[in-house]
Amino acid sequence: MAQDKKKLPGSGLAKGLAVTLRTMTRRSVTAQYPDLQPELPPRSRGVIALFEENCTVCMLCARECPDWCIYIDSHKETMPAVAPGGRERSRNVLDRFAIDFSLCMYCGICIEVCPFDALFWSPEFEYAETDILELTHERDKLRDWMWTVPAPPPLDPGAEEPKELAAAQKSAEKVAAARAQEGDA
Repeated sequence: MAQDKKKLPGSGLAKGLAVTLRTMTRRSVTAQYPDLQPELPPRSRGVIALFEENCTVCMLCARECPDWCIYIDSHKETMPAVAPGGRERSRNVLDRFAIDFSLCMYCGICIEVCPFDALFWSPEFEYAETDILELTHERDKLRDWMWTVPAPPPLDPGAEEPKELAAAQKSAEKVAAARAQEGDA
C-alpha cells in the first residue's frame, strides 16, 4: 500500500524552502517599467482612437457597446444644393464623442461595427489617472491617439487590390486631369 508510507515531519517545509533558495539565487527578470518601456507586440490593443473625419454620427458604436461607455452628441446642418435646382441635404455634425475607459471592457465591438472606419485600436496604454472621473476621454484626446495607430499590414502578394482603392485612384486621376486642363486654359 502506497498510502501507508510514512512521511518525515517537516518534509513539506523543506521542499518549500528548497524552492525559495533556488529562486533566490537566480537573476531577476523583472523589468523596471517606468524606466524601461516594454516591447509591445505588433498591433497590440491599448485604447480606442477616433478618426473624426470618417465619423458620420451613425451611432452604431454607441448602440452596440455592451457597457454603454460611448457618449455621442450631434446636431444637423443643412447643406446647400450641389447643382442649381437641386435640393438641400442635411447631415449630422459631431459635437461630442467621448469614451469612458473606466467602464470600457476593451471588447472592440465598437471598432468592428463602425462601417466608416472611424475607430481603431491604438497601442497607447499609459493613460492612468488619479481620479476615476478623468477616465472619460473626449474626442480631442481620442484624436491624438489616432496618430499612434500602426499602419495596416500589407496585402498578400497575390491578393486582389480593393475596389475602393481603385475607385479612389480613378477619381483622383480625374480631378488631377481636370485641374491640369483648367491650368492650361
